[in-house]
Amino acid sequence: MNPLLDFSGLPRFSDFKPADVAPAVEQLLIENRALITRVAADPSAPGWENFVGPLEDANERLHRAWGQVGHLNAVVNSAELREAYNATLPKITQYYTELGQHEGLYAKFKALRASPAYASLSAAQKKIVDNEVRDFRLGGAELPADKRPRYTEIRDQLSMLGSRFSDNLLDATNAWSHFVTDETGLAGLPDDAKEAAREAAVADGKEGWKFTLHAPSYMPVIQYADDCALRERLYRAYVTRASEFGDAKLDNTPLIADIVRLRREMAQLLGFANYAEYSLEAKMAETPAQVLEFLRELAARAKPYAERDLAELQEFARKELGMPKLDAWDVPYAAEKLRAARYAFSENEVKQYFPETTVLPGMFKLIETLYGLTITPTEAPQWHGDVKFFSIRDRKGELVGQFYLDLYARNSKRGGAWMDDAITRRSTPTGTQAPVAYLNCNFSPPVGGKPALFTHDEVITLFHELGHGLHHLLTRVDYLGVSGINGVEWDAVELPSQFMENFCWEWGVVQPMTRHADTGQPLPRALFEKIIAAKNFQSGLQTVRQIEFSLFDLRLHYDFDPSGKQTPQQLLDEVRREVAVLFPPEYNRFPNNFSHIFAGGYAAGYYSYKWAEVLSADAYSLFEENGVLDPATGMRFWNEVLAVGGSRPALESFVAFRGRTPKIDALLRHNGMALQAA
Repeated sequence: MNPLLDFSGLPRFSDFKPADVAPAVEQLLIENRALITRVAADPSAPGWENFVGPLEDANERLHRAWGQVGHLNAVVNSAELREAYNATLPKITQYYTELGQHEGLYAKFKALRASPAYASLSAAQKKIVDNEVRDFRLGGAELPADKRPRYTEIRDQLSMLGSRFSDNLLDATNAWSHFVTDETGLAGLPDDAKEAAREAAVADGKEGWKFTLHAPSYMPVIQYADDCALRERLYRAYVTRASEFGDAKLDNTPLIADIVRLRREMAQLLGFANYAEYSLEAKMAETPAQVLEFLRELAARAKPYAERDLAELQEFARKELGMPKLDAWDVPYAAEKLRAARYAFSENEVKQYFPETTVLPGMFKLIETLYGLTITPTEAPQWHGDVKFFSIRDRKGELVGQFYLDLYARNSKRGGAWMDDAITRRSTPTGTQAPVAYLNCNFSPPVGGKPALFTHDEVITLFHELGHGLHHLLTRVDYLGVSGINGVEWDAVELPSQFMENFCWEWGVVQPMTRHADTGQPLPRALFEKIIAAKNFQSGLQTVRQIEFSLFDLRLHYDFDPSGKQTPQQLLDEVRREVAVLFPPEYNRFPNNFSHIFAGGYAAGYYSYKWAEVLSADAYSLFEENGVLDPATGMRFWNEVLAVGGSRPALESFVAFRGRTPKIDALLRHNGMALQAA
């Protein structure tokens, strides 16, 4: 059997071949279209059993099969798999476009919502029906016949452009490397970074040390290398990836222009003034103007702190480092020196206390404490030898969910960190289907015979992705459309993930997950206190940077004219003049690698990180009031937020947990800006 068509259990990654993609997808599309024709023609009144349920069954099979292909394309990319993926993507896009415009299905969903049968549905089922009616409208079901071909064409083009954007960025990242042959040029670099670079050179059959633009190689150089020329060389290569400064075939500039233009045209076909209005239809925020006001208010609060951060950094660099001018490639280096001088520790010193072999058990212990769950290693087919697999069980020993953990960077894997769903919880004739998630990061692999070592920031990233995973895995909803993260407003999706980050600042959580890589000693309390003292170090700069990206994204999809004279890069420069305090060199091409909005799901939604941070900080404040390891508060968070998934509006879930509507105070306090707020 084609492994992509086996839905009896976990994905059969060890049996998968790129040649399986086309026949599996073709068969599922034929089956699904036949089912759609049948249910649309059914003369009986639409209900759950004869209409919604069969559609969910069919689309789940397609989602699971294609989800495996998309996942593998992201984590073990190869020429053969990429070809199979890109050849099949238009067929998938066409199917979902047809589905979203199907007049017969749309009419049946509207009829179901208006019928007496709707009243007998559960809250989760009603939410699915309501979402479907909305999504049919957003999918072009109300378009006149003469406009549908163009809408379909736009959807096809956008899916291919997003895939090409991602491919170009990965290829441009992989295409660049730099070899250092004189070790004196590596002064300042941590030993493990040097060892990793040496092993990379050996793997290439070369002498010296190899550096790349993958984060585990790039970040130590930009942060620690004393050689300014080396930092500048890597910085320039990194910020010009997939731009006109490199291989013309990998330049994302024309793709960005096409994506923005097509998104606007699609939104206007559907009756929206711009893509931002279209995007917000399924989010918590109501209008682009509301989001702009939120971001600009936050910028007004944060900018004085950012200006103070920069002034301190410039003064320190001038007086202590002999650097009269701070260039972009100097900022992380000077910031690390200032951190070490002010708080008497470096990130590399802290990193030695966070080996993977103690971080994972410590993180799992937190989940056991809060929710009464146990997480244990389990055997499962994998796509790479580094992948781990875990099962989550409740106090009765019953399976709650499972997840894959793919922690390390490699050339065949796209950058960043993300969670994705493999299988979603639902009720089936044979019982409850346990959910399964993918958790992916890009950390440095083990070197020199030691376990992988994580920075504190990487521990925070790991907690963040586990938060997304728990949102998917701890749902108690039995209907696919609103189970786990399904149906959750996009600007609330980051609530559980950012909520989890807060525990990385708690001694009772952090101390048990530490053990020095050489001495075996746990993290000293004095060093932890320094980490806490440095928590909001440069937080003003970090906050305005996130606001800069969010404003650029929103304005690009709101008041930017794709046919006008201004380019997206010029719009970003304009946004920077409004909110930024640090300005990169003119050759910086950040938009060309902003895959969140051009190849991910964050278009006109990048503000969600800050929007949800208000929710997550305020939610965590209840733990601060009741005790951060209080199981009763943990169960309340599970019951009111994680368990309900998308079965009710996110604001209702927040209020049910917190007892009131959200306030910004906790976010400002957590970022050291409470005085400004007062």
